[in-house]
Amino acid sequence: MGERRFIEISRSFFVDPDYKTALAGMGLTSTDAVFSFDAAENLSKENLARFRSRLRFAIDSPQSSQPTTVFLKRYDRPPILVQLKNWLSARSRKSCGFLEFASANKLTAAGINAPKTISCGEQWGVLFEKRSFVITENISDAESLERKLPDCFNGQATSENLKLRRDFIAQLAGFIKKFHETEYRHRDLYFAHIFYSDDGRFYLIDLARAFRPIVLSRRFQVKDVAQVYYSAPGRYFSQTDRLRFYIAYTGRRKLTNEDKIFIRRVISKTRRMARHDIKHGREVPFEH
Repeated sequence: MGERRFIEISRSFFVDPDYKTALAGMGLTSTDAVFSFDAAENLSKENLARFRSRLRFAIDSPQSSQPTTVFLKRYDRPPILVQLKNWLSARSRKSCGFLEFASANKLTAAGINAPKTISCGEQWGVLFEKRSFVITENISDAESLERKLPDCFNGQATSENLKLRRDFIAQLAGFIKKFHETEYRHRDLYFAHIFYSDDGRFYLIDLARAFRPIVLSRRFQVKDVAQVYYSAPGRYFSQTDRLRFYIAYTGRRKLTNEDKIFIRRVISKTRRMARHDIKHGREVPFEH
């Protein structure tokens, strides 16, 4: 189960020992119990695949007198094609839930902040996954960049908050650079999946599709950077800010020909994404 301590309390049902009592108090002691559990807020959304479900609920905290919010992701009979693609990406036969756990665990070990997993489990048929799940702890005192940017982005621009904005952009670029240096690619690297805490730390969430590509690594790097570019609101991030981001991301003071090609590929990708969203009546973030 990796670097973190987990115990198996029923068949293929693993839990962080610190949370064993709290989960048992909710009746969550087996994979079957997890899939029949409904005492939670359903976080369903329009584009969520039918085999997936997301729930939010509170449990007793082992460290505090206040309850802890946790998130449950369930994968119920994922399509065989989805599983085969996952196995190819991961270069191993793993369930959907365990893939997300493994990515978060490896990235955390590499110094990339990710939600803490407190439980996961799976059930298999003869060859293919029947269902799996992962439960993660809420990231305290943090919000996604989609929902909340640092206070320096509020109000009129002044010399002081402009400096703070530029510092933030450089920090964000450094975080994405460090993530890509692990050779992982996220494939959903939008502001909605990048969290920023009150004490200035970045986190990555929704790691179900994160992987280390054997080939086409550059292509997926372009995709990740394009998703950051695309989801950065135009009213807060100018074209100059976006160039500052890229310069900080590369760590170079002067753009090379290779950098210019990379930037053109990023812009081309964002334009395709924009055309797709406009076609479906959705707002394009970097234009607003």
